[in-house]
Amino acid sequence: MKRRFVYGFVGLILGLNLFVGAQIYLYSAKASDKNDPYTNYRLLSEVLEKVRQEYVDGDKVTYEELIHGALKGMLGTLDPHSEFMDVKKYKELKDDTQGEFGGVGIVISMSKDKYLTVVAPMEDTPGFKAGILSGDRITKIDGKSTEKMTLEDAVKRLRGEPDTAVTLEVYRPSSPTKEGQIKDFKLTRAIIKVDTVKDVNGKREFPISDNHIGYVRLTQFGEQTSSDLEKALKKLESQGMQALVLDLRGNPGGLLDQAGQVCEKFVPRGQLIVSTEGRGSMQRSEYRAHGDHRHPQFPIAVLINGGSASASEIVAGCLQDLQNLTHAIVIGEQSFGKGSVQSILPLPDGSALRLTTAKYYTPSHKVIHEHGITPDILVPMSDEDERDISFKRSPGGLETLDEKERDRIKSIHDVQLERASDVLKGVLLYSQRNGVKPEKVASKN
Repeated sequence: MKRRFVYGFVGLILGLNLFVGAQIYLYSAKASDKNDPYTNYRLLSEVLEKVRQEYVDGDKVTYEELIHGALKGMLGTLDPHSEFMDVKKYKELKDDTQGEFGGVGIVISMSKDKYLTVVAPMEDTPGFKAGILSGDRITKIDGKSTEKMTLEDAVKRLRGEPDTAVTLEVYRPSSPTKEGQIKDFKLTRAIIKVDTVKDVNGKREFPISDNHIGYVRLTQFGEQTSSDLEKALKKLESQGMQALVLDLRGNPGGLLDQAGQVCEKFVPRGQLIVSTEGRGSMQRSEYRAHGDHRHPQFPIAVLINGGSASASEIVAGCLQDLQNLTHAIVIGEQSFGKGSVQSILPLPDGSALRLTTAKYYTPSHKVIHEHGITPDILVPMSDEDERDISFKRSPGGLETLDEKERDRIKSIHDVQLERASDVLKGVLLYSQRNGVKPEKVASKN
């Protein structure tokens, strides 16, 4: 009896071992399948063929369309910034970063009530010359209603080859002196150059204030940003600039190398500006200053807000971290916190991947992603005031309004810019009274 019990117990143990071993094997096999490229390639190809054979309209769908759809879905599951770009979209990206594209020269957005609305016409463009105004609602593009049109689709329809025509139906909302009216515009597309470096009036004249404080706004980081900033700084310096406001508010970013070249203007050669850490070829890389255009040391007030992202956060973070070298103070609101690197990987058919490959770190190794840059001086501003100030500095914006609305927007104060100017005035005044170089004062703040 005892012997049978021992044999039974041993058999039970062996059975349990076999069962557990089988489960571990099956789990390992499943885990292996998840990471086995050939098993999953086969699954993709089988689905592809089943769609072609069984889908009711399969004969109308090409292999390219199916593969592109699969790639868009694949990249879309990774993070909000990674995407597959077909040939057309990749070309649009290159046109944007190169600073030129074929279009009509109007900046549009989707209003809260879902109207496709003109933010501002760009100076000397077809839209500006035709008389399209800020606040106009675009109701039709080439006869197609914009009621259910996405902003991206509208932009695609407005852009096109130079010298081609596009027709807009525009509703101009009522004002205290006029009733709303429908207008039709037939525009001829032209090459639109995007200016990424502007003065306080939204132009490229770069006047200097009575206190010898210069102002430069970077709207994004395109291929010409660094060289255009160089011209602006030289013009301001020729007028006796002693301090600078660098406005990065609402700047969504752009090209990483341009952010580095902007920082180079204010830090010595060899200085670490930003580092990136990721996987593969992006495991660890550093961008150090190597330019020859370092400018005289003067106090800098850097303006940021929730719309400052990516490359603009690199610039703000670098100048803030290296305050003892740059004499910069960051003013405004917490930045967006988009500190990841998107590498553009061209594909053989002319399409490309925009793939998140690394994260940015400031010179002191602070991570930007999902944290952002915290200002040295916090100056909040309402969304309404931000919109009005953006409208106020748009060329020709005020001229499109009736007298009452024009007077209201004129009375709006840019409290962040005023605070930046006050800080720089204080630095300059202190340095004059005490015989101290302005940059020494700025470094203590």
